[in-house]
Amino acid sequence: MANNAPLKRVGTHNGSFHCDEALGCFMIRLTDKFCNAEIVRTRDIQVLEGLDAVLDVGGVYDPIQDRYDHHQKGFDEVFGHGFFTKLSSAGLVYKHFGKEIIAKELQVDEGHPDVHRLFLAVYKSFMEAIDAIDNGINQFDTEKPPRYLNNTNLSSRVGRFNLDWIDPDQSPEKENEAFQQAMSLAGHEFLDSVRYHAKSWLPARSIIEECLAARQDSDPSGEIMVLNRFCPWKLHLLELEEEMKIDPLIKYIVYQAVAVSPDRFESRKPLPSQWRGLTDDELSREVGIPGCVFVHMSGFIGGNRSYEGALAMAKAALKL
Repeated sequence: MANNAPLKRVGTHNGSFHCDEALGCFMIRLTDKFCNAEIVRTRDIQVLEGLDAVLDVGGVYDPIQDRYDHHQKGFDEVFGHGFFTKLSSAGLVYKHFGKEIIAKELQVDEGHPDVHRLFLAVYKSFMEAIDAIDNGINQFDTEKPPRYLNNTNLSSRVGRFNLDWIDPDQSPEKENEAFQQAMSLAGHEFLDSVRYHAKSWLPARSIIEECLAARQDSDPSGEIMVLNRFCPWKLHLLELEEEMKIDPLIKYIVYQAVAVSPDRFESRKPLPSQWRGLTDDELSREVGIPGCVFVHMSGFIGGNRSYEGALAMAKAALKL
């Protein structure tokens, strides 16, 4: 039976726009409640009061009334779950509707544990930066000016859809057309992030969890993990070690030494200094294990022609 209910109307401000309300408007239209809602761009309070939802304008945060502004004095809402960045309008929409959107993408119920995992992961890797940039929060705790400009982030690219001051057509229609383009860009990058986490990040997490559980099968110390199938592992390893209360922590992965954090090459236990920079037969003689290929000068990675040789190298390195 056809649904003849009128479309809902979602309001945001007119004039210059930012990534947060463009993305917020895109996301809220993915929900059952506001599916394909009409976007109304105005600052007229009387018009806004008559709309079904309002984002980034109006001075009210009240999810019961579907009001999602973050500019008012005293607003200090955060995502929670260990995150403390003040939310933008996009963050507010994600906080209240993100699980529904992710559950639809995964085609599971909202209560499925994978929904909660992706809800947190997408906030951490995608949404939090949009909240922080919109609220003027620096990425680093320093007063020094940045060494270079970065205008390639999503917030900057959305901002460039605003009408140029030299454009002869500054009409509301032209502005709304630009806002629709901004919504499309921000929304598709959001969905790309959700889909990456669903199709790549989540399966990799399961592999690392299995390998961690089986770590003592390779070496009784429990400090060597064999990665039985290559996948992105750094972030998962750190999170799963904490969740699974792994002690002692993993020192070596066969295939790669373990970084302290996902974006650094600082190892917990670099391969021995006397091995570093050596290759092939010279390395094999020094290590006392045949088939050695190389050890990087920094000690963060080494190789052997066989799995057995690589595992033997890791076991020997633990003792040095």
